[in-house]
Amino acid sequence: MKSFKLASLVGSAMVACSIGSGAWAGTNTGSLSVTSSVAQTCTVSTTSTLAFGAYDPIAATALAGTGSVSLKCTKGSSAITIDLDAGSHASGSQRRMLGGTSGDFLNYGITQPSTTTPWTSCAGSTVWGSTVGGSVYTPSGVTWSPATAQAFTVCGSVPPVQNVSADASYTDTVLVTVNF
Repeated sequence: MKSFKLASLVGSAMVACSIGSGAWAGTNTGSLSVTSSVAQTCTVSTTSTLAFGAYDPIAATALAGTGSVSLKCTKGSSAITIDLDAGSHASGSQRRMLGGTSGDFLNYGITQPSTTTPWTSCAGSTVWGSTVGGSVYTPSGVTWSPATAQAFTVCGSVPPVQNVSADASYTDTVLVTVNF
């Protein structure tokens, strides 16, 4: 009886092996399609403060200042424009900074740089901003990359001889919009 059980077990193992090995007797292949698309996109990656320094209301010349707006855009991007709004304290088309303790307003303006390439000097006179009687800035000659930001100079000036109080801080916030 013991030999019968052993033969039964050996026979069962042989059947299991032949069933298992027969399942892998052939192969077949197919293909998997892989697709994607890349959308044109731009982001304002950083800005630096348009800093005028200390204003002297008695001085006869305007006080100049510079800042910057940096963008990262998809490689090969085109038709990029940068717009600056009127700021938080504008009156009509006049941008104004608000005094922190005095409540006075200090007028200022922002102009586009002299050319449309990154890091250009402030020799231009075109008002920057469609909401303040100016225009949008259209960069050109730029090699866009999402890894490398392109910085554009923001040029500003505070007109001379304004009747304002001494105040430790005059500030404003201007919204930057990149269109693509």
